[in-house]
Amino acid sequence: MEKQQPLSFENTAIAFESRTDKALKKADFLFSNIGKPWLVKLGAALTPLAFKMHLPVKGIIKTTIFDQFCGGESLEEAARTAESLDKYHVGVALDYGVEAMEGEENYDHAVPEFIRAIEYAGDKSSIPFIAIKVTGFARISLLEKMHAGETLSNEEKAEFDRVTKRIQTIAATAAKYNKGLLIDAEESWIQQPVDDMADILMAQFNKEKVIIYNTFQLYRHDRLEFLKASFQKAQQQGYLLGAKLVRGAYMEKERKRAQDMGYPSPIQPNKAATDTDYNAAVDFCMQHLDKLAVFIGTHNEDSSMLGARLLEQQDLPHQHPHVSFSQLYGMSDNITFNLAHAGYRVSKYLPYGPVKDVMPYLIRRAQENTSISGQMGRELGLLRKEMQRRGL
Repeated sequence: MEKQQPLSFENTAIAFESRTDKALKKADFLFSNIGKPWLVKLGAALTPLAFKMHLPVKGIIKTTIFDQFCGGESLEEAARTAESLDKYHVGVALDYGVEAMEGEENYDHAVPEFIRAIEYAGDKSSIPFIAIKVTGFARISLLEKMHAGETLSNEEKAEFDRVTKRIQTIAATAAKYNKGLLIDAEESWIQQPVDDMADILMAQFNKEKVIIYNTFQLYRHDRLEFLKASFQKAQQQGYLLGAKLVRGAYMEKERKRAQDMGYPSPIQPNKAATDTDYNAAVDFCMQHLDKLAVFIGTHNEDSSMLGARLLEQQDLPHQHPHVSFSQLYGMSDNITFNLAHAGYRVSKYLPYGPVKDVMPYLIRRAQENTSISGQMGRELGLLRKEMQRRGL
């Protein structure tokens, strides 16, 4: 029997096995430019304006940043991307990336799209997860008022009842088809009602298996303790915890708001503190796999390796049903494909939707990447190592 090679995130032959020579060169060009903060800032300002003025920018965007980070414009296109990833034993977390404009009609229209995605994923093991954002179904100012503990008017109570019903409908469909529902985290000043809703849904749907996952952003200094408290609550109330672990996506916005409004920043003092809490969260979850399921969503190689090693140390199978690893589509293929090759459960977060409508998501990805120290250099270094290996 052939001996399994040790897991390594340096193996570029495996990392980029799904990419043609042309695709590698295209990714190299893209990441070279995303690494320039001034260019990202200019693009973020000009792109929405170009769409507003009906300038012909869609084609350029679609063949560059959209193709790199999105699965397609429709569910059908995203499904084809999922099928291509499945050949390499990589699953997907489908994410309808349209960030809904406010308005009851828009919120209502989003629900059938998620139902359709879950039903389509129904018998496909290659699509184990669906991701949602509560802000796609609720007015931000309403969530802000609830988070602050302010009394809602009768109209606002009725409004939030409709929000709950929308997400309840999606959750019930996910449970029917046995798909994990990942509830994304939001900004700290609207997070409490999201956490409360996640707890209610977990109590309802996570009795025997984990369907609902709440998201814990470990760049917040209070979230490791919140993870442990959430676990205790689940134990007391008799349900399984679903924990999606991420570092976080709103760091600069969070710090600026705290400074402008004169309250202590909820964000960790430095990257080392975030890394320490993230890895402690991974370790905590791996010690309680009989009572929770963990979704390790990270581009950090050390944290990904930690999760893999903890499974090995406990002599647990790589395909443990309560452990999933994940990275964003278009990034950190060295982690994703090497984990998959070594037999771990791993998926790509796969956004899809019309180019114009997913622009806020794409702009955030580009901005996020320029703010992560060394991320672009690492992506480029790996791409160029593989290009050199292929003699390109």
